[in-house]
Amino acid sequence: MTNPAEYRQRREQLMAKIGKGTAVFRSAPTVVMHNDVEYAYRQDSDFFYLTGFNETSAVAVLAPHHEEHKFVLFVQPRDPEKETWHGYRAGVEGAKELYGADEAFPINELDEKLPKYLEKADRIYYHLGRDRNFNETLLKHWQRLMATYPKHGTGPTAIEDSNLILHPMRLVKSENELALMRKAANISVEAHNHAMQFAKPGRYEYEIQAEIEHIFRLQGGNGPAYPSIVAAGKNSCILHYIENNQQLQDGDLLLIDAGCAYGYYNADITRTFPISGKFTPEQKIIYELVLSAQLAAIEQVKPGNAYSKVHETAVRIIVEGLMDLGMLCGDIEEIIKEEKYKPFYMHRTGHWLGLDVHDAGVYQWGENPQLLQPGQVLTVEPGIYIGPEIKPVEGQPEVDAKWRGIGIRIEDDVLVTGDGHEVLTAGVPKSVELLTVNG
Repeated sequence: MTNPAEYRQRREQLMAKIGKGTAVFRSAPTVVMHNDVEYAYRQDSDFFYLTGFNETSAVAVLAPHHEEHKFVLFVQPRDPEKETWHGYRAGVEGAKELYGADEAFPINELDEKLPKYLEKADRIYYHLGRDRNFNETLLKHWQRLMATYPKHGTGPTAIEDSNLILHPMRLVKSENELALMRKAANISVEAHNHAMQFAKPGRYEYEIQAEIEHIFRLQGGNGPAYPSIVAAGKNSCILHYIENNQQLQDGDLLLIDAGCAYGYYNADITRTFPISGKFTPEQKIIYELVLSAQLAAIEQVKPGNAYSKVHETAVRIIVEGLMDLGMLCGDIEEIIKEEKYKPFYMHRTGHWLGLDVHDAGVYQWGENPQLLQPGQVLTVEPGIYIGPEIKPVEGQPEVDAKWRGIGIRIEDDVLVTGDGHEVLTAGVPKSVELLTVNG
């Protein structure tokens, strides 16, 4: 797990950026599954990134201008009776001893104590997030301080979104973070390889899901990074298919999109393969087209390249292939510009990966592209989805029945290195030869 010194380093880096401001972060709320039963708690990623603290009902304050208390935690106090029901708490003392807070207070003292960390700040850094009650609490304190500004000439005169400062930090992973991501990737690789061996006609999608997620937990993972997708046959044409209740049929493809979470960091892998070990001619053609697009897109992952180049590369190869197959027609530049390929390929080629599956980070700065740099991790996941009822855009040809029901996505997690890239999930086969029985 991440060293406490790294959390401290992150806080110091953020405080250096905010100068005389005060940054405030709220823990994630608990989420109810049904009635009074809650989902397993998962901390807000920004909060965890800065503190490593994994309890609800907490607030972190970073006040670099304060003489003594630069890092303050407001937490639930120790309560043996409640801990018997819901688990141990760090409490006020633990917040200081275990998590390095300069000062800590019970969360019920927030209204009383928070203003003294805001009153001399020149601005507040806070992301107006999903906790509306806390949004109102912070705005209330800011309004009160602004009301006294004419008398004192001090106080925060603006609220800025903390994401704009923190998320570029999160975008570049440290060696400790990469170690956790490699572990998540390795567990996911093992699970996918097992699923490929386990899958066969007659089994059900949920059986495959169970085998995959069993390995996630067996190897020390937190569980799935996101709801596992196990989509056989035409179900593979549904991007976020999670029913996972259909029986696997001879001659169908199986698309598995599943990743393990480990130490709060995530993997995200997709593979598509023939359940019976042999592609039909049509399946093989589409598969090789997607694979060609993915391999070319991965080659664009290197320092200095625009993030957008990864997607643009995949799109062009897919469009060229679909034109060769007669599923698209016309001028290729017009097809790409007007996105006439979208009935077949409706998503982007990837996303940032880290503490969140769709991780923090900007993809485009207005007209200026985000440039790739060492330490960033992204997915590369082109696909082609020819649904049973696919409707091409106006002016494009109807799709022959022989192609319908084929959905293919191939996804890997790719680290930008100093001189190129490293595919963290390369251990799962994806060549036609390796996915075919007897080659």
